[in-house]
Amino acid sequence: MGRYRPPQTPGSQYITPEGARRLQDELDELWKRERPRVTQAVSEAAAQGDRSENADYTYGKRRLREIDSRVRFLRRRLDGMVVVDGPPSDPKRVFFGAWVTLESQDGAESSYRIVGPDEFDMAPAYISMDSPLGRALMRRSLDDEVTVELPEGARKFVIVEITYGAGSP
Repeated sequence: MGRYRPPQTPGSQYITPEGARRLQDELDELWKRERPRVTQAVSEAAAQGDRSENADYTYGKRRLREIDSRVRFLRRRLDGMVVVDGPPSDPKRVFFGAWVTLESQDGAESSYRIVGPDEFDMAPAYISMDSPLGRALMRRSLDDEVTVELPEGARKFVIVEITYGAGSP
């Protein structure tokens, strides 16, 4: 099996200040703390002699490659990011960073925050602006009806509230 992987389309370049801080903290942790610790362990394992049968050396080198790969990714990603920390010029429409409350066909309400693809895992109510629901909501206004294609079929929602800010509505 070859090592070729088809190029992935990069996610949106927008990020909240909290998301940028989290990625920067991860980068700092990997580069300033974990990498030096693993490098020291690899050099100690290398000093023990035969490297071909030394598990500490083998797994340490593998972990260094993983760290270096993640550090490269984080640096490239952070360099191209646009930190969005204020509300848009038209707060009556759904844009990045909005909290959107939706009402489904059966009357159930749910709230979501539109965030970047690097931070939707920060909270259960965060959804990526690149997700099907996120794309369907962008630039919509209050009382607009939104149809989202899901694996179990299309679902319709109505936008009942749009707010901006770090806290939930």
